[in-house]
Amino acid sequence: MEGRLEDVLEAEGQHELAPDRAHRLGIEGADSTEAACRAYLAQLRWPDGFRCPKCGGTTAWPVRAVLWQCVGCGRQTSVTAGTVFQDTRTPLTAWFRAMWWVTNSKAGTSALTLQHLLGLGSYRTAWAWLHKLRRAVVRPGRDRLSGEVEVDETLLGGLGGAQGWSTATKALIVVAAEAVGRGTGRIRMRRIPNGSAPTLQAFIEEGDRTRQHRPYRRVGWLRD
Repeated sequence: MEGRLEDVLEAEGQHELAPDRAHRLGIEGADSTEAACRAYLAQLRWPDGFRCPKCGGTTAWPVRAVLWQCVGCGRQTSVTAGTVFQDTRTPLTAWFRAMWWVTNSKAGTSALTLQHLLGLGSYRTAWAWLHKLRRAVVRPGRDRLSGEVEVDETLLGGLGGAQGWSTATKALIVVAAEAVGRGTGRIRMRRIPNGSAPTLQAFIEEGDRTRQHRPYRRVGWLRD
């Protein structure tokens, strides 16, 4: 079957996938069909219609559900390539439901909750999904923190018996948070190898636009 991608997407219901309805794909069973999910991913990848990454061709024919082959050069391209869905054997509808829940749950989502909601076979699978989605929602070019920013370190995890600031069995985490009145705004967290000044300076300068760190005395020397 040969044809333009746009024609097939329209047949699969892309005309119903307006941006203001995209989030509904994740939770409403009537809308979240496999075809609708594929069409939405294709719309994101090729907003102006199919374009071959190799030759720039604009005509392709479907090989499999998510795979297209350029008519001009024969290059095969998947709508899921380079995404968290690449090589997945799980229906896209399940992934979309997981995305909706992770991004809309105000109290946060645990792997156990995700396992129960989606009926996943194991906790390990749910944990892997959750971490994939959390990494995916972090924009590489996201805005830096601004205003008054507080920075601190904490130790996470580890086995019983390790006391104090020993990092032999614990992970050292640095956290930066915007101070908004009596509350907290956006935050940034990262696991760091040590609490040395250069390590903290690199983290702070990367995430904080103002470089004003008065609440954090250990790096007070970073003030402009």
